[in-house]
This record gives sequence, structure tokens and C-alpha cells, in this order.
Amino acid sequence: MPQQKDIVKIAIQMPGAYPQLIQLDQKKPLSAVIKEVCDGWNLQGPENHALQYADGVQTYITESNRLDIKNGCILRLTKAPGRCAEDLYKGIQSSDSGVRCDSLKQLASVSTDVTFAQEFISRDGHALLVEIVEEAKEAPLIMTHTLTGFMELMDHGIVSWENLSSVFIKKIASFVNAKVADASIQQVSLAILESMVLSSTSLFLLVKQEVTMERLIAHLQVTNQQIQTKAMALLMALLQTADDADRQDLFAYLGKKNLRPYIYKNIIHSSASVGDEMAHYLYVLQSVTLNHLEQRMRMPLDSYNQDQREILHGLRQAAFEMESENSLSNERRRSLCAKEFKKLGFSNNSNPGQDLVRTPPGLLALDTMAYFASRYPDAYSRFVLENSSREDKHECPFARSSIQLTLILCEILRIGEPPSETGSNYHPIFFSQDRLLEELFCVCIQLVNKTWKEMRATQEDFDKVMQVVREQITRTLSSKPTSLELFKNKVNALNYSEILKLRQTERLHQEETLAPPVLELKERLKPELLELIRQQRLNRLCQGTLFRKISSRRRQDKLWYCRLSPNHKVLHYGDVGEDTEAPPIEMLQEKIPVAEIKALLMGKDCPHMKENKGKQTKENLDLAFSITYDVEEYSLNFIASSRTDFCLWTDGLSVLLGKDMSSECMRSELEILLSMEIKLRLLDLENVQIPDHAPPVPKPPSNFNFCYDFSQAEQ
Repeated sequence: MPQQKDIVKIAIQMPGAYPQLIQLDQKKPLSAVIKEVCDGWNLQGPENHALQYADGVQTYITESNRLDIKNGCILRLTKAPGRCAEDLYKGIQSSDSGVRCDSLKQLASVSTDVTFAQEFISRDGHALLVEIVEEAKEAPLIMTHTLTGFMELMDHGIVSWENLSSVFIKKIASFVNAKVADASIQQVSLAILESMVLSSTSLFLLVKQEVTMERLIAHLQVTNQQIQTKAMALLMALLQTADDADRQDLFAYLGKKNLRPYIYKNIIHSSASVGDEMAHYLYVLQSVTLNHLEQRMRMPLDSYNQDQREILHGLRQAAFEMESENSLSNERRRSLCAKEFKKLGFSNNSNPGQDLVRTPPGLLALDTMAYFASRYPDAYSRFVLENSSREDKHECPFARSSIQLTLILCEILRIGEPPSETGSNYHPIFFSQDRLLEELFCVCIQLVNKTWKEMRATQEDFDKVMQVVREQITRTLSSKPTSLELFKNKVNALNYSEILKLRQTERLHQEETLAPPVLELKERLKPELLELIRQQRLNRLCQGTLFRKISSRRRQDKLWYCRLSPNHKVLHYGDVGEDTEAPPIEMLQEKIPVAEIKALLMGKDCPHMKENKGKQTKENLDLAFSITYDVEEYSLNFIASSRTDFCLWTDGLSVLLGKDMSSECMRSELEILLSMEIKLRLLDLENVQIPDHAPPVPKPPSNFNFCYDFSQAEQ
């Protein structure tokens, strides 16, 4: 008695007969099942019959795949694969062209089934197809069916591609090379050649020798999208299979033929939409082409290489008016070079080549900087000189930014990564622009400077700025700009304030999708975390901060220090010397009781900003704040050294006055703490023992030779 799980309820059809509804016992031999079905219709010779799926891919049912049959499946009783193969083998050799055509058409359809393919190939049926192709006497329709059937048979991997004769390969190549030929024949021939190229190096060399690249490129210009796609597939196969030397030769040839503009004009620009298969091949072409930059990306600068040193010094000479260095002593010349390399934004100004030792981006960063300096000399000089005139802490370092930007572009464009088998994310701009990486760099390095100013950044904010720039580039490229000019306009319109708005919108959307319990948890955590931030602000005020007094002549001539008493009741302040870091409260002679503070003012509302209205820089306005105190409403005026100090002090003073904190730093920190706390609360910690005390700090290592010596970078 068969178990219930071994029984499958199915329907079996046969043309001209009523369907049979049976309970298929999966333990019973398939031959016995077929005999029972044949008996149900009074059919003789059950060995000449087989079961096949009636819908979808009409695969033969075999002992190896019968367990895939599900309840409710509809099967069909048909010819056994061996009998079908024998009949088609004979029909293909018929003297009647109509019979040959019908047989080859049916062959092209049933050859997708591996069971049939094994039967047909065992009769040397594939050799018969090769013979038809080599003789090339048949009509175009018959030849199309022949090639399609051959391709389907070979896809099963039963017969090796290397067994094919050179006569056959040359004949297939002639179909592709023909200026006037049936489109269907050319389409299948291109697919066959692609499979040959991907199968072995010897066939790659033979196909490369036989196929005319002129014709292959011409196929990309036709209106038939299937031929375009197959031609692109063959081209990608040639590029991927070639060794480095052959690949460079192909790139050189395709460059002369302006392949990318052809693709942009005839495939991307002229089509309403690019199909998935073509999108994959465009992605592969983009990936393979950009990957030729990988060698430079992996190569560090060699300080002993004269050419590289000249390029490095060329950057310096292009940025600054050169004195006659020949008249200078060696020591004076070295000092001048170090000073100018520092202005260029190199960390190691005495040996700037050390900045380019890291790989990636290696020498690729030097290439992009040199390209920008030579291609857009005015923009390059403006960038360097503008930042040279800023205060040290506010200057945007050109070299450091360039190295990091080159790395970001390499990561976004996936340079050095092999193309994915399923990837389809290509950039239309790649096909409309020569030297894409270099031109993108030239646009984006100016974007770095623009974003730096919008964020009022200091050296401490370098990583934050580059993170925003990465987001600007990524968001812009995701909109698929079709030209460099369009990319430039879009990325410049996506300024820092727009990025903040987008982040806020996405954050709100993310919060809306959160489950109600998570939102409730977030609201419960907020007061606790806000109190944590408030305590941190008050502690920071107790530590104190050094401020500069700005004179009427705008000279930064005096320093003063302000700090909050440990009991949070008095602000102590007073003038200090240049070398003072954190003076004790006793040294600060002036004081203001917190209880007497009336108001906190910021920006243009501050008394010291009103006194010199119209003369203050935007930077000073953004960093200025004041407190008014006593019944006479005296004021203590501040200008913070950075946006961070401004946020810390205005938040801390707001806490002392019993008001809410409102700085952007507070909002950012609260979001980070909330996100981290929620993730911790949602961790699955069941049966996980959490220690009550922090683990012990391990002993220090025996030496610190692995540490980077930052003192070298400051020389």
C-alpha cells in the first residue's frame, strides 16, 4: 500500500482523446505508469511513448526528474525521445524540402530538452547539421532552423565546441561578415560565435581571425535590436576572453572606430528603452573598459621615478608663480618647495610622493590631478590660490581631496572589480564621454571645494565633506545623466542643503514604515538621550574653550578663556597668553553668575555684529554668539573657532537658561544615539550572558613599530 506522500494527482492529455485523471505512484517504475496510460487509451507499444509537461517548458519526464511533478500538473503523452530523434533524423535527410524544413523547425523546438538532445546526438544528428551548414545549399529559412537547432543542442554541453571543424567555423563567420544576409541567420550565427569564444582560447583566436571587426561594429548600427544585442554579446566575449595584449589591441581599434559614440547614438539615445540583455552587455563593456585603469590604481608612486617626480613638481609649478629657483641655495629651494606643496594640500610636504604610496588609488590620483591641471588650468589655479588665502584650518586641501576623490570615483565606478554575470547597471554618460574618470574628477574636485564652503568645513570635517560629496555623486549618477554637462548641472544643483533635506525626507519615510512598537520605543528613549547630550554640553563648558578677540582692524591679536564652574552657577573668563591651554578658574578674574544671564543671542543679533554691520564676514556671523546679563543688560561676546564649538556653547548656554537645544550637532548626535540604542534594544540577546563589568584592557604590545609616525607628515 503506497503512502499518501508518494501519490500525486495529475491529468494526462493526448490529442483526440479525453484526458485521464490518475493518481501517480512515485514508487512505481515510470515504464509501468506509461503502460497503464497507454492501456487506458488502447495504445500499442508503450516503449514508443513518453510523458511530457503540457504547459511551459515541455520537458520529458524521466526517472531523475519525476519527483518535480506536483499535484494538479498536466502532462501529455507523446513520442518517446528516442523515437522522436529517429523520425527527425530521417526527416532532415528527406529529398522533400518541405519535410526537411518542418523537421528542422521541430528539431529547434525539442532540442531544448536534454533527454531528446542525448538521443539525437547519439545518432550523430549534430554532425548532420554541421554538414548542412558547411554545404550552405539550403534556403534561408531552413538554414535558420538548422543553426537554431544546432545552438540548442550544443548548449547542453554534451559535445565539445572544440570538436568543430575550421570549415564550419569559417562558414558561420562568413554569415556574420556578409553585408547582405538574412537577419535571422546572422542573429543565430552571432550567438554561436559568442559561445565558441567563451569555450576555449583556441576558438577565440580562430573567431578573432575570421570575424571582420568592421562588420561587427556595423551590426551595432542596425535597427534590429536582436542583432545589436547579439553583436554586443560577441564583442564582450572577445574582450573578456582576450589576454592583456589582445585586449589593448581591441581597445585601440575600437577607439579609432569611435565605438562608444556609435553605441550612444544607435542603441542608447535612439531607443526608448534598452532591453535587459543589452543593458548587461553595456554594463560589461563599461566595466571591462574602465578596468584598464586598474594597473595605475594598484601602483604606488615611486620616488625614484624621474617622470613621476616631474609630474608632481609640475603640479606645483602650474599653481604658483615660479621664482628663479636656480639662484636659490639647496636649503632655500627645499624650504620653498615644502611650503608650496603644503599649500597644495599634501600631508607630507617635504616628501609629497609619500601621500601617493597608498593603493588604491596609487598613481591614478596623480594622473587625475595632472589631467585637471593641464585640461582646466584656470580652474586648477583658482582652486589652489583660493584655499591658499584662507586660514589654515579652513582651507580645502587640494591634494588630499584629490586622492580621496579618486578613490571614491574608483569605488563608485567599480574599477578593478570583474563584471558581474548578472550586472546591468551601466552609466549612459560613459558612452557619451571619452576619459570618463578624468572628466568626472574635474567636475567633482570643484564640487568638493563648493561643498567645503557650503559646510563651512575645517580640516576636522574632511571625512564628513567627502562623505557628502560621495552622496552627491552617487545620487546624481543614479539619475542616469546622458552627458557630462547634464551631470555637472545636476550635481552642482544638489548642494549641501539639498542633501540634508533629502536625508531628512528619507529618515521621515523610514520612520513612517517602522512598526508602532519601534516608534513608541524611540519616543521613550528620547528624553534619556537628550539628558545625556545636555550633560555632555555642560561638561564641555566646565572644561572651557579658548576664544580670540577680533579687533576693529580685523587682526586676531588677543586670546581669552571662558569656562563654567563645576557647580554650574558661574561663568569665569579672562585674558590669557598664547601658550595657555586650560587655565584654572583661579586665573580667570572675571565672572558672571548664571542667574543673571538674561538671553542668548546668535549671528546678526549679537551686539558685536551690530556694531560693525556690513563689515563682518559671513564666517564671523555664522560663528558669533553673545549672552546679555545683569539689569543693565551688559553683553559677553563670543566668536567660536569652529562650527562644532559654536554648537557646543550655544547648546550648553541654552541648557543653563532652561531652554531647548537647537543646534544641528545636537540633532545629528541625537539621531545617531537613537539609532544605536534602538538597534541594541532590538538585538536577540536571549540566553546571552552580558557581563556587569567591562572586559580588562589588554597589556600594551612589546613595541609600536606598526604605528604611523604623524610627525613625519608635519615636517
